[in-house]
Amino acid sequence: MAAQTLHDDAIVIDGLIIAKWERDLFEDMRRGGLTAANCTVSVWEGFQATVDNIVMVNRLMRENEDLVRPVHTTADIARAKEEGRTGIILGFQNAHAFEDQLGYVEIFRKLGVGIVQLCYNTQNLIGTGCYERDGGLSGFGREVIAEMNRIGIMCDLSHVGPKTSEEVILESKKPVCYSHCLPSGLKEHPRNKSDEELRFIADHGGFVGVTMFTPFLKNGVNSTIEDYCEAIEYVMNIVGEDAVGIGTDFTQGQDAEFFEWITHDKGYARRLTRFGEIINPKGIRTVGEFPNLTGALLERGMSEAVVRKVMGGNWLRVLRDVWGE
Repeated sequence: MAAQTLHDDAIVIDGLIIAKWERDLFEDMRRGGLTAANCTVSVWEGFQATVDNIVMVNRLMRENEDLVRPVHTTADIARAKEEGRTGIILGFQNAHAFEDQLGYVEIFRKLGVGIVQLCYNTQNLIGTGCYERDGGLSGFGREVIAEMNRIGIMCDLSHVGPKTSEEVILESKKPVCYSHCLPSGLKEHPRNKSDEELRFIADHGGFVGVTMFTPFLKNGVNSTIEDYCEAIEYVMNIVGEDAVGIGTDFTQGQDAEFFEWITHDKGYARRLTRFGEIINPKGIRTVGEFPNLTGALLERGMSEAVVRKVMGGNWLRVLRDVWGE
């Protein structure tokens, strides 16, 4: 089967997009044949600001319903495929929006939030991010995980510290994920995961979405789609073909002000990271170039069946396991 034909037929899911919310993005999602994506609506925002973001996103989805649809269940992802639209999964990159209220977890699930990263780079009431001394999972954090398990929100650990991540993996009764990470085995970086960490999450039923964020790739801003494929294969060789997928971390359309906000603790305090130029790998610079990834994986010798799993089939299965529908 030709690469484009396979791509058009496959379920294609991106486990993390934090691009600018606008019609241009939705149009590019359709050009790229994206079936569904986990799109960030909260990082440093508290409860009220996050609700306001969801209100804005809901309005945008209504105004662009020819291109996108909300996703609350995996059946909604299947419907998006049938309709030729892209399903939008609302996701958090920080549990800060839960504040200290366990009841807020269920409220956000009812608003459509399906994936929540527990910490973003630094410490919160649940645990510790990857840029601080890691004190592990708090008692409140254990309650939050139990509630997320109960109502069907997936725990994401991409920016979470190693000790907190290990304790979440052991605590959760449902699969957890690194929605967007890269292996330390190809480049040492605080945001990348060691072979041992990758193996541990997979051995406990978890899932790994591989990012293409070039500061974490071996060749940095000079990276190509081949470097990204190498990283996918590296992770697959550790976790297996059923526990790996895509989580690009597309920041398409975002400006310098956004990157200043995202790279400072709480959005305004001390600087946590400095990336310099943000440019995606050559060959997949935009969401619209997603079909190139299907082609590149096939060219590297992956079977059609495995490519279907990586491009979205695995995400669909693990989300069904967590959401229960």
